[in-house]
Amino acid sequence: MPYYECVFITRQDISAPQVEALTDHFAKVVEDGGGTIAKREYWGLRSLSYRIRKNRKGHYMLLNIDAAAPAVLEMERQMSLNEDIVRHLTVRVEELQEGPSAMMQSRASRDDRPRREDRFGDRPPRGDREDRFGDRPPRGDRSERRPFGEGEAIAPLSPAAVEQE
Repeated sequence: MPYYECVFITRQDISAPQVEALTDHFAKVVEDGGGTIAKREYWGLRSLSYRIRKNRKGHYMLLNIDAAAPAVLEMERQMSLNEDIVRHLTVRVEELQEGPSAMMQSRASRDDRPRREDRFGDRPPRGDREDRFGDRPPRGDRSERRPFGEGEAIAPLSPAAVEQE
């Protein structure tokens, strides 16, 4: 049988147990059609990139499906009729991915990452650098600059010079 990955997003105002109940319903539809659900992952309540039907967030769920096409089509049909489902996408794949999906791996890698105490902890100290300004004052010091309007005068262009340009 062919393999499919299905991701669906539910409304933000339903609870996680209600999302699990929806998932159980769709899994039963697939099993009635002769297929199996190899894996299901709840990705949590996440922000949407843009508003969809007045929702700014949604519960994400991934299903790995091993079923014939008619069972998957029936599941998609019921998803499109359900008011709690905001979006769904089913893709046929060559093989089902073992282990956690990329979304779950990225969340785990963020949690395992060591936290830095100071923002620039990985940079070497700057004490061994030479003076970058030389004899001129630093950029923020404006005390030695000439005030505007002092200095060399600019001669106005003559009408003949304007015509040459």
